[in-house]
Amino acid sequence: MNVLIVEDDKLQRKNLKNMIEQIDKTINIYECEDKDEAVEITNMNNIDIFYIDISLKNSSGLDFAIELRKISRYEFSLIIFLTTHIEYLNQAFKEVHCYDYILKPYDIVDVMNMTKRYILNGNNIVEPKVDKRYVVFDVRKGITVKVFVDEIIFIEVALRVCLLHTLNGVYKINKLALKNIIKLINCTNIIQCHKSFAVNINHIREINHIDSKLSEIHFENYDKTALLGYKFKNTIMEKFQ
Repeated sequence: MNVLIVEDDKLQRKNLKNMIEQIDKTINIYECEDKDEAVEITNMNNIDIFYIDISLKNSSGLDFAIELRKISRYEFSLIIFLTTHIEYLNQAFKEVHCYDYILKPYDIVDVMNMTKRYILNGNNIVEPKVDKRYVVFDVRKGITVKVFVDEIIFIEVALRVCLLHTLNGVYKINKLALKNIIKLINCTNIIQCHKSFAVNINHIREINHIDSKLSEIHFENYDKTALLGYKFKNTIMEKFQ
């Protein structure tokens, strides 16, 4: 397990390192104080978890994280931001898709609980599968939600109003076309099945034929249904079977 701490305050960096070392002495912990050093370390090593200070002295932790996401092996790596500036967190979740954050000064209980969750239980998270990804949406002014891809049941769009049906409820998202939300989610299990619907293949229970051009899709433990158009039927049936 390789961890990188990017923190320009030496004392806080050492404190965080000591907290992580208390969890597991075998963890390899790299540390640096600026973006250039961080880039060099990530190029030379395979880092599993990043702790990144949002505000570095000579650079931005957000800028480093954005660059990190452009590297294929780090596209879904765990990024945890370190910050005193909570106003940057919305940008961190939306642009970087970070997994969590720690407020300064560090609380040892928070740090250890969070790190244990990701390290001791997190082999599947460190090398995340597609269904562990999430997407952040603005549902209305001032309110942003994080939706895990595997919790999406189906998507319904009408007149540019998108209803995102999930295991945790239905989210209404305005001014987002179906093709754009599918592209944003970017998951092979989320497939368009109708001009107004896309479904998560993993949640389909059965498909009922209505007529020559239309079928109805039913889901596990969910009473709402989606439509399946004949143009998409072969693709859906192939995945479903």
